[in-house]
Amino acid sequence: MAEHQPLLAKEQNLVDHGGSKPTSFLRSLARLLLKSLMWLIFILWVVVIFFFPTHTVRGSIFLGFSGPILVITLLAFVYIIAFPRCQFEYAKNSGKLPRFRLWTFPVIVDGPFGVVSAAEFIGVLLFSIYILWTVTARIIENQSTVSMLPLPSNEKLYFFLEITGAQFGSIGLFCLVFLFFPVARGSILLRLIDIPFEHATRYHVWLGHLTMVIFTIHGLFYVAAWALEGRLLQQLLEWKEVGVANLPGVISLLAGLFMWVTSFHPVRKNYFELFFYTHQLYVIFVIFLALHVGDFVFSIAAAAIFLFVLDRFLRFCQSRTNVDVLSAVCRPCGTVELVFSKPASLRYNALSFIFLQVRELSWLQWHPFSVSSSPMDGSYHLSILIKVLGEWTDKLCCLITDSPEQQESNINSKANKITASIEGPYGHEVPYHLMYKNLILVAGGIGITPFLAIISDICWRINEGKPCLPQNVLVIWSVKKSKELSLLSVLNEQCISSSCFDKLHLDLLAYVTQESEPPLEEGNLVHEDVKPASIFTINGKSMSCLVGTGNTFCSAIYYAVSTLGFILLFGLVEKYYIGPFGIHAWWYRGLLFTLCMVAGAVVFGGIVLFLWNHWEKNSGNAKWIEKDENKSVLHSEESTLPHVDFTSMLSPQYGRRPDFHDLFSLFVKEKEFIDVGVIVCGPPGLQISVAKEVRSLNIKRKRNQAIFHFNSHSFDF
Repeated sequence: MAEHQPLLAKEQNLVDHGGSKPTSFLRSLARLLLKSLMWLIFILWVVVIFFFPTHTVRGSIFLGFSGPILVITLLAFVYIIAFPRCQFEYAKNSGKLPRFRLWTFPVIVDGPFGVVSAAEFIGVLLFSIYILWTVTARIIENQSTVSMLPLPSNEKLYFFLEITGAQFGSIGLFCLVFLFFPVARGSILLRLIDIPFEHATRYHVWLGHLTMVIFTIHGLFYVAAWALEGRLLQQLLEWKEVGVANLPGVISLLAGLFMWVTSFHPVRKNYFELFFYTHQLYVIFVIFLALHVGDFVFSIAAAAIFLFVLDRFLRFCQSRTNVDVLSAVCRPCGTVELVFSKPASLRYNALSFIFLQVRELSWLQWHPFSVSSSPMDGSYHLSILIKVLGEWTDKLCCLITDSPEQQESNINSKANKITASIEGPYGHEVPYHLMYKNLILVAGGIGITPFLAIISDICWRINEGKPCLPQNVLVIWSVKKSKELSLLSVLNEQCISSSCFDKLHLDLLAYVTQESEPPLEEGNLVHEDVKPASIFTINGKSMSCLVGTGNTFCSAIYYAVSTLGFILLFGLVEKYYIGPFGIHAWWYRGLLFTLCMVAGAVVFGGIVLFLWNHWEKNSGNAKWIEKDENKSVLHSEESTLPHVDFTSMLSPQYGRRPDFHDLFSLFVKEKEFIDVGVIVCGPPGLQISVAKEVRSLNIKRKRNQAIFHFNSHSFDF
C-alpha cells in the first residue's frame, strides 16, 4: 500500500496510515467522460429551463424538461457503481496543497438562513437573479403586448393580470422541480454530489418558501382579475374540460398554503406533530396540481416528482421490516443506547444517521439519530445513542427500564416489547472525516454521538491498515452536567487496541458549563456501573438494504424498471385509450399521467423489490451471526493487546465555555500551510460560534498559515 507524503515537515517520522493504488488511464478516462456527459446534459437542461420555457410543442415537453433528469439519474447509478468515490478522494486529497473550498468556507454565519457556505451563497444568488430576471422580463413583455391590443383600458388590465398570473404559475413549476430533489432521502443525485439529506432539507425549506410565494402571487393575480370583472366565485368553481381547470388549482393552492404556514420555524419547533401531519397534504397538492394543468404542463416537474415517488415507495417498503433490537441500555447519564441487527452487505460510514420508529410509542413518528458505532467495529450490528429529552424519548426509556431485568426468563418478553423499524442509513457518500490529517471535532451534549463513531472508525482503520488520513485529532465537548461525560465509556466497550496511538495524536477536552467544580464522586466521573437491560433476539430480522447506502446495484435496477414501466404504461394508455376514445380533458389526462407514474413505482418497481427481498432472505445476509468475524460489541473475543481507556484521556474543565479562538490557534501552532477539518454537531448557537471563528481565522490568516474547513452535522428538520 502506497504511503502519502505528510503535510508537515515535522511529521516525516510518522507513517501515514492510508493509501490508494493509482487508477489506470482507461479507468480515469472513462470516469472523466461519464462525468462530462452528465455535466453536458445538465447544462443543456438548465438552458432549456431558463431560455425556452414556453416555446416547445406537445410531446416534446416531457423529453425536454423531464427526460434529461431521468437520464442523469441513470448515469449517476452507473457512475457510483463503477467508480467508488472514497478511493478517489483518499488519493486525491493526500497530495493536494491546502486551499479554500467553496463548500467549507462559511460566508453568512448568523441570520435567518443559519450558516451558509460560499457555494450555497453563490447558488442562492444565481437562483434569485434568475427569478428576478424572469419576473421582470415577463412583466415588461406583458405590458408591451397588452398595450398593442385594441381593447378598452379596463379589459387590458384584466388581460394583463391573467397572463402575468399564468407566467408566475410557470415560474412556480420550475421552482417545483428543484423543490422535490432535496426531500428524496435516498436520492442517487444527492449521493452523486455528496449532499446528505440533513443538509439538503434546508434547501427544500428555502425553495418551499420561494415556491409558495410565487404560487400565491400566481393565485392573487387571477383573483384580482376575476374580482374586478365581477365573476370571482364563478371562476373559482370552474372545472374546464379543455384548458386549465380552476377548482383543482384552488384546492392545490390551499393544501400548499396549509403546509407552508405550519412549516415556519416557530410552528415546526413547538408543534412538530402539527407540521408533520399537515405536510402529508403534499399528496393533495401534487394530485390536484396535475388535475389543474393537465399532463402537458405537469410534465415540466414530472421527473423530480417521479424520483420522489420512487424514493417514498422504497422507504415505505423498508420501514415495514421489524428490526431486531440486540441490546438496549438506559445509562445513568440519561441516555439510551440501542443496538440493531444489520446484514453485512449494508454499507454506512461514521457520519451516517437513521430514522427510527418504535411502534409501542407511535405508529407515525419517525426520529433521526446519528450512528454511534463505526462500520469497522462489526459487520452485523449498528448502534445509536438517544438523549432522553422529550416525551417520546422518556417513554422509550421507561419501556426498557420498566421490564424486569434480573430474571433470565424475562429477556425474550422484553424483546417483544420493542418493535423497531428503521429507514436508512443516510449520510455522506464520502467519509470526509477521513480526508483530513488534522481534525477538530466540536460537540454539544449528545452531539458527541457521531464523533464517538469517528474516533472508533479512525482507531480501527489504523489498527487494520485501512485507508485513513487523520493524524492529529482534537475533540472539544461542551456539556451542562458532568454526568454526561460518562458517554465516553461507550468507546471503552469496543475494546480498541491502544496500538493505534503510535500513529494518532488524540486530545479530548470537555467543558462542563453548569458546574463550577468537580462533583464529590470525581473518581466515577466518566465511569458507569451499568447493568444493561439486556435484549437479545435471533429471529434473523435485520435492517433492510433497500434505502440509503445499501445495495446500489439493486437500487439501479429498481429505478430503471420503474422508469421504463412508467413510460411504457403511459404510452400504452395514450395509444389504446386516450387516442381511440378521444380523451381531450386536460384534468383527466393529468390524472392518468399521475396514476401511470405511481403504477410505474408500485407495480413495476414492486416486482423488483419483491425479488430483491426474496434474494436478501435466501442469501443469508439478513441473518444475525452470533460470532461476528469483525469486532462486534456484543460478541467480541478476548485480545492479548492492551485496550484504550478513553475515559482516562479526558480533561474536563468546569464553569466555563470553550474559547474557540485560543483552542484553534493552539491546535495549529507551529504548523504551517495545512488543511484543518472542523466538524460541529450541536445546537445552532454552537454551530454559529464555531463558524464565526472559522471565518475569522480564514479571513485574517497570513501566508502559509492553516486553512480551516467548516462542516456541520445536525438534524434541524
